[in-house]
Amino acid sequence: MSKAKFDKAVAIVQSLPKEGPIQPTQEEQLHFYKYYKQATVGDVNTSRPGMLDFVGKAKWDAWKGVEGTSKEEAYQKYVDKLIEILERANTEEAKKFIEEIKAA
Repeated sequence: MSKAKFDKAVAIVQSLPKEGPIQPTQEEQLHFYKYYKQATVGDVNTSRPGMLDFVGKAKWDAWKGVEGTSKEEAYQKYVDKLIEILERANTEEAKKFIEEIKAA
């Protein structure tokens, strides 16, 4: 998986409107988060957030769960999940996004 495809997928995920036809679930958002962090930072390098930081702990735990994953594998898992979501949406916009990723 190329960094260009990954970068394109990241740009698409970040551009999705909060209220639109393409809506990743919370679980899918966590998937994007953990593989983005693994691809861009590597293994977890911070301590686990405090017990009242529920969102922070969920994100940290998700990232920790993919420790040891290579950068290339993280790219692949991120892009594959986005393509899966876009195919499920099956809108013209989603089809355009898939083509942009494949062309990157």
